[in-house]
Amino acid sequence: MQENRIAPPVRIQGNFLAIGERRLLNWLCARMPAWVKPDLLTALGMVGAVLIFAGYATSLLDEDWLWLCMPGYLLHWFGDSMDGSLARFRHIERPRYGYFLDHSCDGIATFLILLGIGVSPYVRLEVSLIAMVGYLLLCIHAFLAVRVLGELRLSYLNAGPTELRLILISLTFAMLILGDKQRDMEAMTVFDWFVGGVGVILIGVFVVQTARSVRRLALIDPAK
Repeated sequence: MQENRIAPPVRIQGNFLAIGERRLLNWLCARMPAWVKPDLLTALGMVGAVLIFAGYATSLLDEDWLWLCMPGYLLHWFGDSMDGSLARFRHIERPRYGYFLDHSCDGIATFLILLGIGVSPYVRLEVSLIAMVGYLLLCIHAFLAVRVLGELRLSYLNAGPTELRLILISLTFAMLILGDKQRDMEAMTVFDWFVGGVGVILIGVFVVQTARSVRRLALIDPAK
């Protein structure tokens, strides 16, 4: 019985760090021990997400716990970026399984990271949820585009997951440096405005990209 294979979508990746990151990932893939499998890397990325959540959540007790987020972001980047890269490098892709597992873990990781930021003493939970909604809306757009356009968009506004991680790392350093000045204020803090602003931008990008995709699909699939 012939295996029913699916054609991989066209990957669209135009983020600033894409070329340098791809070179680094290829270098790492060529040196990865044979016992390291993509599923192990996926699990490692989830461990990183848990560490990030723990770092933000425990900063309620002491701001020094924010340092736990730093290795968490590194592990999350390594696992999330390397699992698919290693599978493609070794030609052991599992298109349906990998696509489903990877994006399911991405959703859980995003939830953990932004929930952690929201329960920290630096950002209001409702503000963090705005950023979560914006990010997940863009994920929905990317998933729909795979189905109707055959394209997997990995970046928007020349930024992808790696750039977002660097922004969040910078935000975490700012919390460590400026946190005591912002922590107990009843008014909106600079961290609230920043995270909320990023969320609004992500929602705006979703609206624009949806409109563009609808126009493309109207030409591909005209009314009868």
